[in-house]
Amino acid sequence: MTSSTPRASWDLAEGDEIAPGRSVLRVLGGGSAYEVFLVWDAHLAALAVAKVLRPDHVEDEGSRRDLSREAELLTGLAHPVLIRGFDAVLDGEYPHVLIEHMEGPSLHDLLRRSGGTLDLQQLLPLAVHVASALAHLANEGIVHLDVKPDNIIMGVPPCLIDLSVARSVERATRLRSAVGTDAYMAPEQCDPKVRGPVGTPADVFGLGATLFSAIAGRRPFPREKADRDSEVAHVRWPQLRHEADPLPERTPRAMRDLVTEMLDADPAIRPSAIEVIERLEPLVGELPRKMVLAKRGSRWSS
Repeated sequence: MTSSTPRASWDLAEGDEIAPGRSVLRVLGGGSAYEVFLVWDAHLAALAVAKVLRPDHVEDEGSRRDLSREAELLTGLAHPVLIRGFDAVLDGEYPHVLIEHMEGPSLHDLLRRSGGTLDLQQLLPLAVHVASALAHLANEGIVHLDVKPDNIIMGVPPCLIDLSVARSVERATRLRSAVGTDAYMAPEQCDPKVRGPVGTPADVFGLGATLFSAIAGRRPFPREKADRDSEVAHVRWPQLRHEADPLPERTPRAMRDLVTEMLDADPAIRPSAIEVIERLEPLVGELPRKMVLAKRGSRWSS
C-alpha cells in the first residue's frame, strides 16, 4: 500500500528543471522547510541559488506565506552586504526563490577550519560590514532575526544571507513564540510574551553573539546538551537567566565593552547598528598602525 504522506525531498538530479530555463546542478543543503540547489539560470546566464519548498511543505499555508514574504523582502532590499534576490516562483510545481550565488565559506565553516577564532584584522572589518547591513535593515523597518555565523558568507565584501524568518518591525513586535537560532537569540526572541516586544535590537544581539564566538572560540551562553529540547524557557535559553560569559582578557578593552553591551539583556542598553559601526571604526583605523595583532602564544597584544 502506497503512503499518501508527502515525501521530504524532491530528489532532483543534475539537469532537472525547476522552472523553464532554470536547471539543477547540485544540492547545496537545506533546512526543515527548504531544499537549496545550485542552479544554472538561462535568463541570467549565470549560476544562482534556488531555495525550494520541500514537497511536504508545498501545501502548508504558513510555509508558502513565509516564502512569499522572503521573496518580497529580497525584492525591496539593496545593500552590498545583503544577499540579492532575482526571481520568485510561488505557484509552480517547485515553489522557490532565486537568490545570488556567493563564493566563499560561511563564517561558521571558516571558524571551524581556523580553530574557532578569527584575529582582529579579519574580525573588525567583518563586524563593520555586517553592522552596516543591519543598519540598512533597521532603516527599512526590517528585523533579520537570525544573525549567526552560518548566515554570513565570507566573500569580498562579506554577505549576510537567509531572510527566511525576517519580518517587518511591526510584525516582529507581535511575535508570541521563539524565532531564530537558540545560541544567537536575544532574550526577547526566546520569550516574546515575557521579554518582548522584539525589534531591531535583537539583530544587534545576534551580531554580538557572533562576534563573541569568533573572538572566544565558544558561545557566550553555554548550555548542557540535554537542555536543548527542554520545554522550560530558562533551561533551554541560558540568556534568560544570566549574563554572557566574559570575553578573554586578550580582547582589546573597547571591543570587550562593545560586545558586552551588544549582549545586554535589556534591548534599550544595546547600541544601535549605527552606533556599533561608529565604535568599531576607530579600532579598524588603528589596525595597521597601533595594534600588533600577531598571536604570541594564545594572546593578542596591542
